[in-house]
Amino acid sequence: MDNVSLHGGELNLDELNAIFTTIPVEFDFIDQDDIIRWSSANRHRLFKRTDADLGKHVLEVHPGHSQGRVKQVLHEMHSGDRDSIKILIHYHQQPVSIAFYALHNDQGEYIGCVEVTQPVGDFQERGSLWRNIKQVFHNK
Repeated sequence: MDNVSLHGGELNLDELNAIFTTIPVEFDFIDQDDIIRWSSANRHRLFKRTDADLGKHVLEVHPGHSQGRVKQVLHEMHSGDRDSIKILIHYHQQPVSIAFYALHNDQGEYIGCVEVTQPVGDFQERGSLWRNIKQVFHNK
């Protein structure tokens, strides 16, 4: 099987697929025209994606109440005003982190963004209060 050369090394397609189907994080690649070109397909997904979603405009797969904000974030990424945004929502009574990261090629051109979604309830539940307090004061 051919390897895919990446910054930092090489992986084959089996290894790449194993990574994205194993880790409990959702990734969606949205190209420079705001079209969904790839989604991680794993059993952990909160927001299901199907092959039918590929090729759709990103606004077609986001609920109506969030479309205005998604549109604004994408506009800011296209213009270079923003490189990322992270938000916290509650979905089915659990906290979920959603982040958008602008992607640029080696020439600095905008080539799209990646949406990363991850439940974060476990981060908050496992003795994190004291750890977070220490981090707040340590980072000053």
